[in-house]
Amino acid sequence: MNNQSLPQLHTRKPHQTVSPDISTLIDSNNLFMNGDIVYILHRGEQYSLRRTRNGKLILNK
Repeated sequence: MNNQSLPQLHTRKPHQTVSPDISTLIDSNNLFMNGDIVYILHRGEQYSLRRTRNGKLILNK
């Protein structure tokens, strides 16, 4: 089979970082200014974003 006839897939490497547009960048300190849990409504479903003691983030549905 000729590889040139296959479509090119654009994939990211697993650990490749993408620089966000500064207008979409939100500092997590702003999210957690009232506590360690933030509730997010996304497409009619509620999620919780929690900051751990070690500074990690956990998202739960």
